[in-house]
Amino acid sequence: MAQRSEIDPIAALRQPGFLLFWIGALLSNTGNQMRSVAVGWEVYHRTHAPIDLGYVGLVLALPVLLLALPAGAAADRYSRRVIIMIAQAGLAASGVGLAWASWTHAPLGWVYFFLLSTGTFRALGWPAATAIVAGLVPHKMFPNAAMWRSAGFQLASTVGPLAGGFLLAWWNPVAVYLIDAASSVVLFCCLIFVRPRLQQRLAEPHSWRSFLQGVRYLRRQPVILSTMMLDMVAVLFGGATALLPIYATEVLGVGATGFGWLRAMPSIGAIFTSLWLATRPPIERGGTTLLWAVVAFGVATIVFGLSQSYPLSLAALFTLGAADNISVVIRSTVLQLMTPDSMRGRVSAVGVIFIGTSNEIGEFESGLAAQWLGLLPAVVGGGFMTLVTVGVVARAWPELVKLGSLEHLEPPEQVEQVVG
Repeated sequence: MAQRSEIDPIAALRQPGFLLFWIGALLSNTGNQMRSVAVGWEVYHRTHAPIDLGYVGLVLALPVLLLALPAGAAADRYSRRVIIMIAQAGLAASGVGLAWASWTHAPLGWVYFFLLSTGTFRALGWPAATAIVAGLVPHKMFPNAAMWRSAGFQLASTVGPLAGGFLLAWWNPVAVYLIDAASSVVLFCCLIFVRPRLQQRLAEPHSWRSFLQGVRYLRRQPVILSTMMLDMVAVLFGGATALLPIYATEVLGVGATGFGWLRAMPSIGAIFTSLWLATRPPIERGGTTLLWAVVAFGVATIVFGLSQSYPLSLAALFTLGAADNISVVIRSTVLQLMTPDSMRGRVSAVGVIFIGTSNEIGEFESGLAAQWLGLLPAVVGGGFMTLVTVGVVARAWPELVKLGSLEHLEPPEQVEQVVG
């Protein structure tokens, strides 16, 4: 009973710097989600060509693949707060550009240009935004901060599409793009008052070797690498959400409203799990918990693929989102706490490349699999592949199974010898 009295569900939110950053990021992410809905709606209604929607994902993912490693090195060399502010200013300008293209009915190439700009500034700020959190809260509070970051993202993923759809119905995409731009300005303003702890700066000369230090470091950190591998594969092969429009219309017959609930249910499951984790002690058996969470993700994907019942499908998606949230919290905690501060930007950049773009790649994989194999084999097969991956990772990296309390994680000593 004494132990439970020490649990503070909002410990990280009591830190003023983290609270400001969290609020700003919540609003910015909500704007981003609204923009995603508006762009998809506008592009498809302009051309009625599904391939044009695929180009949207491509122009957003390509800058991340090309720029994440240099951006990670920059996050270790320069002020992470300033980098995020520059990125938010660029995202605001990109949002205004999209509003102009929509208002003037400019050629579709301009839409892709401003989306490419959006992807570029997102790539610039992403590693810094991931790495800065460890400088906003005490070390022991980081698992709680990771949980709240995940909850904020899932809340934005629930509210953003709903708000974007409402604005599209009552106004037009221009209003959505301007609100997205304003949300980036809000985060920019919040960061003016955020003062993270002094970070350990990268001192070595600019070189490709310094860019690739994050990759070299991860190769020698089996626990971090295995958590990233599990998360990436789960998203790649468990991409049932990409096929939700087909399930809503052809399998479950629930229409647009039912589709909206299907789309929101994983985020709702993640939010409930975040609130539950906030009231619990720090996870004591991190490796085992992560493995079982990914197993639950795979099983939920299989159940959803086989289901022809709307309530069962909702329950499966809820479980899928809940399990994924546990995985995200553990992975982000391991990644940040087992990485020295002087390398957090570069290591986070590797995570951005493999995890951050896996959603778009996973959607592409799911679409191809459904086209070639059929809907049921694509989803159910992806769930089975996720389960197989759990077994392979547990066998290949036994260090993950031994991972204990997330509260006591520390970077390895003598990092230079590890990465040199």
